[in-house]
Amino acid sequence: MGASDLARLQFAATTGIHWLFVILTLGLVPLVALLHTRAALTRDPARRAVLERTTRFWGQLYLINYAVGIATGLVMEFQFGLNWSGLSKFAGNVFGAPLALETLIAFFAESTFLGMWIFGWGRLRKGIHVTLIWLVALTAYASAYWILVANGFLQHPVGYELRDGTAYLTDFGALLTNPSALLALAHITLAALTTGGVFVAGISAFHFARGTEETDLFRGSLRLGVWVSMLASFFVIIVGDLQFPLLERTQPAKLAALDSSDAPWHVWLRISMDAMTIIGNTVSTITLIAVVLLWKDWLVRRRPLAYLMTAVIPFPFIASVGGWVFREVGRQPWLVYGELKVEDAVSHVSVTTLAVSCTGFVALFVALAVTNWALIIRFARRGPQGVQLGAAPEDRQGDKQPVPAF
Repeated sequence: MGASDLARLQFAATTGIHWLFVILTLGLVPLVALLHTRAALTRDPARRAVLERTTRFWGQLYLINYAVGIATGLVMEFQFGLNWSGLSKFAGNVFGAPLALETLIAFFAESTFLGMWIFGWGRLRKGIHVTLIWLVALTAYASAYWILVANGFLQHPVGYELRDGTAYLTDFGALLTNPSALLALAHITLAALTTGGVFVAGISAFHFARGTEETDLFRGSLRLGVWVSMLASFFVIIVGDLQFPLLERTQPAKLAALDSSDAPWHVWLRISMDAMTIIGNTVSTITLIAVVLLWKDWLVRRRPLAYLMTAVIPFPFIASVGGWVFREVGRQPWLVYGELKVEDAVSHVSVTTLAVSCTGFVALFVALAVTNWALIIRFARRGPQGVQLGAAPEDRQGDKQPVPAF
């Protein structure tokens, strides 16, 4: 395996694992914000108490995913300078601005708003507190937008000119409105909402299958998750189909490789495409049926149906990774489509160094992913009784099973 193969393997593995954190973060935060808003606007004290506990429960799961996932995001941009210096040299004048803005938003604005929301329980006015979680959601999607602006340039370079073999930005507006970025943002937004909705519905159904006493909390969560995932999964298919005319204009070789068994990347493209479309359609069908089953509480009363809803949780993650593989592998052999090839962008680093780097980073990312899901499963199974987000100090001290506060 050569240097370019190892560099690609490292970036693909670390980015793929990081994406599992991102898709859940983007999917959960709007639902947490919606629940918090409903709690703040509800006048009935009993109903408000249920909604506040619901917000804290799903908010704590969101925070676990965010806290562990943020560590994986730190590595992403370093790789451009370490392993892909050719890309930085060729497109740094164009590519660097959106990456810098993403870093400022994700690691400063978003984290600041989130920290204020975490420690604002019982300390801030309701309107300010709710505003903070919506600002977290807004900055999360703004961060995703800037990443897609950078990636959109790789897929379909616009708003630049070449001078002495280097790309220089000439039209910032064209870069910001690149259709490759905007369509991808719409597609990812809907995919994230599908993922978050299925996650909420699946965990809620699991608690009903176990005979939970928190019926009000999980019935509301189940309905929210099923409806959001049903609507989002329907539209994600439509937006996905809208990208094919764009690919015909900007990346015809990708579609040609998809249909030709002789193309170098045909197998990868076909598997990833089938995973995205087949699993995506399956999720859409299941969530549509689930909406119907809500009518007579069958998802609550029929244990096999509840467990089936829980088993669907991994499906959107698999479909979204398939979509990412299709988007990235189909661009080969170009790193910047039509302008810079992958082999010309790799840094002059020894194979041994890259092998050590690849092994270390992949092992670390796998460990973080396992830790993340172990914590999520632990706190999800424990239910609202294990929630520490927003709990009073005396409540934490009285917990027989103390857990870290997030």
